[in-house]
Amino acid sequence: MPDRKKIVVVGSVNLDIVVTVDRLPVAGETVSGGTLSQFPGGKGANQALAAKRLGADVSLVACVGDDANADAALALLRKGGVDLSACRRDEAAATGVALIAVSSDGENQIVVVPGANRVSTPEDMNLPEADALICQLEVPVATLQSATESFAGFISINLAPAIDVPADLIDSADLVVVNETEAAFYGDSLKGFAGLLAITYGAEGAVLMKGGEVVARSRPPAIEVVDTTGAGDTFTAALTLAIIEGHDFQAALDFACAAGAAAATRAGAQPSLPSRAEVDSL
Repeated sequence: MPDRKKIVVVGSVNLDIVVTVDRLPVAGETVSGGTLSQFPGGKGANQALAAKRLGADVSLVACVGDDANADAALALLRKGGVDLSACRRDEAAATGVALIAVSSDGENQIVVVPGANRVSTPEDMNLPEADALICQLEVPVATLQSATESFAGFISINLAPAIDVPADLIDSADLVVVNETEAAFYGDSLKGFAGLLAITYGAEGAVLMKGGEVVARSRPPAIEVVDTTGAGDTFTAALTLAIIEGHDFQAALDFACAAGAAAATRAGAQPSLPSRAEVDSL
C-alpha cells in the first residue's frame, strides 16, 4: 500500500433512523411492517470514516449538538480512529438526524433534519494540514467556501444533495463527484468545468472526465445489494484517496466503484463501510 495520505473532511454528522420495508411507498401511501434501526451517518461523517477504513489518516471538521444523539452519531468515528478534535459541539442546536426508508432490494428514500450541521461557520474552518480536502453540501455554502479558499492541497467536492451553489465553489475543486440525478440538476454548470468530474450511475458504474473528455469508465463488481445508503459516500472517499495516492484514472475509478459496491452489501451507512482489504478482494 502507498504511504498513508492525510485527508480532512468538512461536512455533516447525523444520526440515521432507518426503517427497512419490503418496498418504498409512493406519494401519499403508507407502508407498514418494517423494522427499525439506528446508525451513525451524515455525508461528512460517512466519507471521513470511509477514507479512514480505506487507508488514510483522517480529520473531521463538523458541528454536532450537545446531546445524546451526538454521542451515538460520533461513536463509530471515534472507534474507527478518525480525529475529532475539530468537531465542535453547539449547546443551542440539536445533532442532525436523517430519516431513511430502505426497501428489500436496497433502494432508499432519505429526509434530513440538519440541526447543528447548519450552524457550522466559516470561523470553524481552521483546517489541519492534509493532502486532500473532501466537502459535501450538507453544511452552509459559506462555510465550504471558507474551507476551499484556505486549503492548499487537492480539493474534492461531492455536489450532494443537489442545491444551487456559486460557480467559484465548483471551480475551486480538483475533483467534483455527482450521481446522474445531480449531474442533470447542475447541467450547464458542469460543462465548462476544467477539473476531474466523476458521474455515478448506480449498478451501471461510473465515468470520469477531465475538461469534458472521458478518461475512464468502470462498472462495479457483481454483488448482492442490501442497502445502498453510504455507497456514494464511499465512492467519493475512495476515488479521492486513489487519486492522491497516484493511481492512474482507470485504476482509481475501478477502486472507487469496487468500494461503493462493497458498501452496498451491508445495512447502515457507517457499519457497511468496507476496509481496504475488502475492496481489494473485489
